[in-house]
Parts: sequence; C-alpha cells; structure tokens
Amino acid sequence: MADIPQKIVSWNVNGIRAAQKAGFLGWMDGVQADVVCLQEIKATPEQLEPALVNPLGYHSFWHPAQKPGYSGVAIYSRQEPLRVHTGMGVPEVDAEGRVLAAEYADFAVISSYFPNSQREHTRLPYKLMFCREMLRFCRSFEERGKSVVLCGDFNIAHREIDLRNPKQNENNAGFLPQERAWMEEFLQAGFVDTFREQNPGLAGAYTWWSYRPGVREKNIGWRLDYHVVSRAIYDRVKNADIHASTRGSDHCPVSLELRV
Repeated sequence: MADIPQKIVSWNVNGIRAAQKAGFLGWMDGVQADVVCLQEIKATPEQLEPALVNPLGYHSFWHPAQKPGYSGVAIYSRQEPLRVHTGMGVPEVDAEGRVLAAEYADFAVISSYFPNSQREHTRLPYKLMFCREMLRFCRSFEERGKSVVLCGDFNIAHREIDLRNPKQNENNAGFLPQERAWMEEFLQAGFVDTFREQNPGLAGAYTWWSYRPGVREKNIGWRLDYHVVSRAIYDRVKNADIHASTRGSDHCPVSLELRV
C-alpha cells in the first residue's frame, strides 16, 4: 500500500462559502493534509471562487445536490485518484449529493454526509436505507481487494459517551436505537471507529454543537463525525484526532494520520 496517504482530514463545513469567509483556505494551508473530505458544501463548483475549486497542490472533486444550497460533498486530493465514484448508484441518495469516493491502487477514501432522521423521525426509513447501502458500497471495494477509509458526518452518536446528554436524547434523531444498532452492525462487519478505538474511555470529545448561545463554550455536544477504516488497515493508524477549537462551522474537523 505504498500509495496510502499519511493524513486525511474530514469536515462538515455547513456551507463552503460561509467557511471560506471564516478562513477556510487558510485552514487548508495549515493542516497540510494529503486528502481533505468535505460535507454539506451547499454549493456547486460554478458558484465558488477559483481558489476554492482548485487549491494549489490539490485535485478536487465535487458532488453537489440537485437541490440548490443543500447537502453536497467534495474531496481534495494531492494524488490524483485512479477513479472517482460520484454517488453510490442509488438514485434517491445520489440526487442529494451525499457520497463521493476517490479510489487509489489499494484503497478508497469516501466522503459521506449521512441523512438526518429529522424531528418526528420522518426520514428514519430513508436514513436506514442509506446506511444499508453504505455498508454495501464499502464492501464492494473490499471485495475488489481495496481497503476503505470512510470519512464524514454520520449524523449518529454511537454510544452514550458520544454525546453530553444521552438520557435526554434517547428519542431524538442521531441517537435513535435503530441508528445506533446500525452503527454497531457496521463496526461488527469489519470496520473500526478509529477515534473511539484509540480513546475508549474519553468523554467530552465531540464534533458538533448547536448554534444556540453558550452551547459550544459549555461543550454540550455530540460526536457525529468519524473516520472509520477497514480492519485490515487499522494497524496503520497512527493517530485519530478531533480539532474542537477550529471554528467556521457548527462541526469541527476530524483527522486521521496513517503510517505508510
């Protein structure tokens, strides 16, 4: 796996144009990642300034939603992928711009924005369909001998340790029993939640906070953003981290460093 990148960063920017006003390109320059996966870009490349579409030293790939100003994912990669998969081949998912995969010789990096089940759980069936298709999609790479690095906003807090107030949120989107059960099934299928594997008992490690005043300052958050990898390459994981001090979105970036 000589071509595996050393540093992969993922961030739900909640609007790339808004993130740019908060200094996104300066942040990009500072993190010096080999691959940057973005979620909820809320724009098409045609709506962005050239420096965002083609940052110096990176190839860029985009999968915006058909609905303007909604969802959308992107990948910046220093190394040009052998192939880029725009979507999972599921029309009702791909229309919302939720999945983009960069395929290299021995592995694939997937930028994913999982659906929100919404209040009253109106989109829970759609969310669970997406989850099933994501497992199938990841397995499709493994069946061809390629390990997977799945990055993104899962909109799921897996365990009680992954959110500040679990008891109050037992019936809320993102912490529903069905969502958590799928996450457990996904990991049991041969994938590793890198941050939790490295920090099994670390509480207070969150990646999303409500915009309500004082919430982020009090660290009343949820861990919704992940790097999940095929177990076959977990021994290459050097460090999985959360960058809670980085502003510009209601989410913060998460990073994964791998040994070559």
